[in-house]
Amino acid sequence: MNARTIPLTFVPLPVYPMDILIKNKVLATMAGLVAHNRAGLLEANQQDLDAGNLDDLTLYDRLKIDDRKIGAMTQSLEETLALPDPVGIEKYHYHHPQGMEIYNRSAPFGTILIIYESRPDVTVEAAALAFKAGNKILLKGGKEARNSNRFLVSLWHLALAECGLDPDHILYLDYTREQTFDLLKSSAGKIDLVVPRGGDQLIEMVKTHASAPVLVSGRGNNFIYVHDKADPAMALEIILNSKLQKISVCNATDKVLIDRQLPGLEAFSKQLAAALVYEEVSLLADQSLSGLGSLYPVQIPDQENIWYEEFLARRILLGTVSGLDEAVQKINKYSGGHTAVIITADQEAAAGFMEAVDAASVIHNASSRFTDGGQFGLGAELAISTDKLHHRGPLGLNQLVTNKWYVYGNGQIRK
Repeated sequence: MNARTIPLTFVPLPVYPMDILIKNKVLATMAGLVAHNRAGLLEANQQDLDAGNLDDLTLYDRLKIDDRKIGAMTQSLEETLALPDPVGIEKYHYHHPQGMEIYNRSAPFGTILIIYESRPDVTVEAAALAFKAGNKILLKGGKEARNSNRFLVSLWHLALAECGLDPDHILYLDYTREQTFDLLKSSAGKIDLVVPRGGDQLIEMVKTHASAPVLVSGRGNNFIYVHDKADPAMALEIILNSKLQKISVCNATDKVLIDRQLPGLEAFSKQLAAALVYEEVSLLADQSLSGLGSLYPVQIPDQENIWYEEFLARRILLGTVSGLDEAVQKINKYSGGHTAVIITADQEAAAGFMEAVDAASVIHNASSRFTDGGQFGLGAELAISTDKLHHRGPLGLNQLVTNKWYVYGNGQIRK
């Protein structure tokens, strides 16, 4: 099956209100198609895997589709189907002194372009959310997932056709890099929102070239701060889960800061290092923990830039800080503004940390892997925004709408 693609000169269809029953029927139909076309999807994905670099474990993990991922795709469709319609929600009502009724209600953005790398499941989740929020969506996946993405979009087009809708609601951009640049440069007036979902290079490219508004789905480079009142056993478990539960995602942890006043600092550092090495994680450490090098293979980086880097790999950087203030300063300087975790039994310290850290998600005594639309009760997510306008954090269904003012009069003129 082939997905319909669009020319560079396209003009998106206007967005009209769509009945919630029709939207849900499309999502239910798509869920059935994904489940029933499992063999075709796996075959298309194998073509991508055969053409890719299987030595890149991060890319392989993101690209590979298996039964678990197919189950997650259908689950995300079913969860999105079950959510209330986000369009037309009344946010404000005012009775004007001259007799007009003024309402502010949620409304679709219009046309959303998402540019993403590697992950074919985004083709399902992003389209489901954008469609249910009443938007048209343009999907520009990476060339490494071309066959998988085209197959999935062909299923979307079948679902739309079965429900009597135009396939232009969900379109796949089978573009070269140069064609994508051209589209971004001419995007003002055609596209209402651009969402880049990927690494730093992709994000900078979109921000540089797009003339339409851009909502950045930023890098992770997440930090965990082990406060001096932390439970070491809890800290160890949270760090390992945050780093290892899924390596290739933006909510994995890359940096750990340990308070120098933590009782048993040396013993905890050795235990943490041993556990990470056992899990085949490459250790980096600042000079304060250089003593670990006598026990384990540890790299002591001499460049500050390593603190800015998002690893997306079995690699972690350990360091120490003198108190909460230094931890906050370091996180605010180096992190991607995605997620920061504090592990402590001190509620006051946790509250101070969570207010002072400049991140989309701040977590007390839990894994960074919980920064996720599904884990936050939002259903699927389009991306996780590290911008502050118009939304920060997971972009779920209710974040893919804007608002609109409706004024009802009967001949009033302004006095």
